[in-house]
Amino acid sequence: MQDMLLIAACALLGAVVAGLLGAFVLRLVRHRSLTVSLHVVVFVAVTAMLAGTLMVAQGMFLNEHDLAVVTTVVAMAALVSVPTAMLLGRWVVARSRELTIAARSFGDGGDFAAPAGGGTAELAALSRELAATSAKLHESRERERALETSRRELVAWISHDLRTPLAGLRAMSEALEDGVAADPHRYLRQIRTEVERLNDMVGDLFELSRIHAGALALNPSRMSVYDLVGDALAGADALAREHGVRLVGAGIEPVPVEVDGKEMSRVLGNLLVNAIRRTPSDGTVAVSAHRSPEGVVLSVTDSCGGIPEEDLPRVFDTGWRGTHARTPPAGAGLGLAIVRGIVEAHRGRAIVRNVSGGCRFEVTLPTVEV
Repeated sequence: MQDMLLIAACALLGAVVAGLLGAFVLRLVRHRSLTVSLHVVVFVAVTAMLAGTLMVAQGMFLNEHDLAVVTTVVAMAALVSVPTAMLLGRWVVARSRELTIAARSFGDGGDFAAPAGGGTAELAALSRELAATSAKLHESRERERALETSRRELVAWISHDLRTPLAGLRAMSEALEDGVAADPHRYLRQIRTEVERLNDMVGDLFELSRIHAGALALNPSRMSVYDLVGDALAGADALAREHGVRLVGAGIEPVPVEVDGKEMSRVLGNLLVNAIRRTPSDGTVAVSAHRSPEGVVLSVTDSCGGIPEEDLPRVFDTGWRGTHARTPPAGAGLGLAIVRGIVEAHRGRAIVRNVSGGCRFEVTLPTVEV
């Protein structure tokens, strides 16, 4: 029993020396190819076995014949292990290079395509992660392109919307200054109207900039949806009468919500103004509110005839005004973008869908426990 313990101790000592030497070599070549590291590991294993054998022989536990036999066996193992490590290293390195080449497509704006053929579990997992990242980057690029298009359209449309009233203001002010205005009071009323519209546009731009900058400060308080909708309907009544549109508040449940009353009134006001302007004379705009499993749903339904399906995903984009809305009364295309920003700041969501004869905008807010 003591002899076996001594043999084990001698073999362990030789193996430890070989292992320490191998660890030092691995540290030196840690920045080299994986093939080099695999060769070092194989040499360490063979050398550890050979060193242990020599230590046991040095302790007179092996005769010359047995030492020759063991050394021959170790040499044959090394003869097979080294080429095997070389093949494995070259195969893994080749797969790594393929992944590297495929990953370069990220920087070129392309999509990642996993290399053909099998690989290790780790390389396969890396390929899946790269493919998922590629999909996310593609979505991000598409959103960036859409936002850039919206920004360009917004700048073009606002430039048009500003140029027209400013030209009118300039002409009317010059007419008043020269004393050639046939009806000065009418000119003054028109100037006031244009100034108010420009002020509203600037206010919308400021609100949208706060939303995009994440600087929209909310002061939520508990209130009833019934009161919120009632105030919004009262505020839009004059515009509805001017356009000959009927406002209907049907199915409004007095459910509680915790929102910023001022900002949420702006949401409903923007939705109602948008619906009234898109609804033809003698049409109807209906407002409803009810509790659902997802939260409290406020909806505004108009009689605009519907929105083309290809435009539905862009309705809440900054600057979107529809294909037929290029005149100043259509606004600068900021109202619905502001609606989405305010609703999302309340941890809700805003959607639009077509219904019979028109479209329905739905705002879903978190439920408040009674």
